[in-house]
Amino acid sequence: MSKFNLSIFVGVMVLTAACSARVATNASQPAAAQDGPYDVLVTNKVGGDGGFDYVNADSQGRRLYVARRGPSPHIAVYNLDSMSFDGDLTGVGAHGAVVDNKYHHGFASSKPVVMFDSKTLATVKNVDVDGSPDGMICDPFNDRVYVLSHQAPNLTVIDAKDGSVLGTIDIGGAPEQAATDGAGHLYVDIEDKGAVAVIDTNTMKMTGSYDLGGKGGGNAGLAMDAKNHVLFVACRDPQVMVMLDANDGKYLSSLPIGRGCDGVVFNPKTHEAFSSQGDGTLTIIKEDSPTTFSVEQTVKTMMGAKTCTLDSKTGHILLIAAEYGAAPTPAAGGSGRQRRGPMVPGSFSVVVVGKN
Repeated sequence: MSKFNLSIFVGVMVLTAACSARVATNASQPAAAQDGPYDVLVTNKVGGDGGFDYVNADSQGRRLYVARRGPSPHIAVYNLDSMSFDGDLTGVGAHGAVVDNKYHHGFASSKPVVMFDSKTLATVKNVDVDGSPDGMICDPFNDRVYVLSHQAPNLTVIDAKDGSVLGTIDIGGAPEQAATDGAGHLYVDIEDKGAVAVIDTNTMKMTGSYDLGGKGGGNAGLAMDAKNHVLFVACRDPQVMVMLDANDGKYLSSLPIGRGCDGVVFNPKTHEAFSSQGDGTLTIIKEDSPTTFSVEQTVKTMMGAKTCTLDSKTGHILLIAAEYGAAPTPAAGGSGRQRRGPMVPGSFSVVVVGKN
């Protein structure tokens, strides 16, 4: 073999070996195979029993709140830095919890709504509300908590200072997630109407509605770039993120996302929106300018990790999910609808996504 041919042979062998090593590495670490700055940093198997819905990070108080439902309902609280167990609100059956940092009061979306001290986790009072509490948001603009309900009244407004009910707001449909501009306006996606409601938080009145105009439907997630007045509306049918001008509802753009979205957060420091999906993916939308957007990356997370929260201090996105056993065989003559198997004991996890 000539020196020239030998050099080519050696070069090909080195390249082949390098490619094989890379394929092997990616096969054992599928999340690392994705192009982009984000990856799953750690999956914390914190365990615990019961179903789950929303997860919420109190970035200032450095705590993570996870509501668990089932025979022994409770809200599990974890240290946001170490993910160690920090405490529990026992006997509270809720979809989620939020915290007001001015008065250090937390609120659980239970019925009645449980108001608690966010430092000691002691119950302060129970707040009677109508409807069926689901999602929640705390607006620091006037320290009010908004309880979302698919049944009327759609929004119940609570004063975070003393837990008094200030009023209710009907938006004509089923609310899923809300976002605030921090300047007196609240935006609420209406899942069954393909629209976004606009609320004046001073008057507690709905002042308008932005129709998605067929660009998206089944909108189950909403986040906002308050500085540039951009709304990010995550939809299930079709599976897209629709961007709207918050000033007038003008359509800006739409981009594909994964299946089964149920939560969106926006990081104003990086100008990125994160949409969590039940198919085990996290879609990251980059705001290249206030009118142009692109899919920056899709991160593989964990099946069922459909809700998320942002730790504004670290820039980490936290998601919750669990592993499940084999599903039972549908009974003969039944609907034929496949049910999910039992949760694998100890498998409930907090997935942390961030930049390496």
